[in-house]
Amino acid sequence: MPSETVLLTVECQRGVIGPDSALPELAAAARTSGVLARVARLVAAAHTADIQVVHAVAERRPDGRGAGRNAPLLRAAERLPVRQLTGTTAVRVADPIPVTDADLVVRRLHGLSPLAGTGLDALLRNLGCRTLVITGVSANVAIPNTVFDAVNLGYTAVVPTDAIAGVPADYTAAMIRHTLALVAALTTTEDLLREWRVPRRKG
Repeated sequence: MPSETVLLTVECQRGVIGPDSALPELAAAARTSGVLARVARLVAAAHTADIQVVHAVAERRPDGRGAGRNAPLLRAAERLPVRQLTGTTAVRVADPIPVTDADLVVRRLHGLSPLAGTGLDALLRNLGCRTLVITGVSANVAIPNTVFDAVNLGYTAVVPTDAIAGVPADYTAAMIRHTLALVAALTTTEDLLREWRVPRRKG
C-alpha cells in the first residue's frame, strides 16, 4: 500500500555520485549503468503516487566531531579530496533526482547505515511505514547495511536491483544474488513504476 511504503535514497548526494565525487569510480558506475537516472525516475513516480520519499545523506562536520574512525573506510574518508562536509554542495541530493518540500532528508554523522543512530527508524514508524524501498549506493557497504537493519527492525525491505550501484559491477550482481535475495524482496524499476501507476480505487 502506498500509505505504508517509503522510498529511501541512500547517499545519492553530489559528493558521492555527482560529477565532482570523492569516489569517481562509484560515481561513474552509478551514472553509466543508468542507476542514477532510474533512482530519479522512482523518486518522481513516488511523488506522483503520494509515496513518502526520504533521502539519507552521509556527512561530516568540518571539525570531525561525532564522526567514527573505527573502520578503514571511515578513516579514509578524512583524506579524500572531496569531503562530505555539512552545509556544502557535496551533501546536496545529486541531479537529476527531484526533491520536493514533502521529502524528508535524514543526515548522519557516523556509522555505515542511515538506520543506525539517526532517528530514521522513528520517522518511518511515525509515517506508518511497513515497506521500505531501498535505492542508491553503495552495494558494497551502505545498501546491504540498510537492508539488514531494515529487516532487523521489522520492515519489509524491497530492492529494485537496477537502482543500486557498487564497484565492481560483477560484485554488485553477486551480492544481490547471494545476499540480498535472502533477506529482501527483489524487483526492478519498471515493475515498481508500473505498480505505482495503477489508479487508486475511490472508497
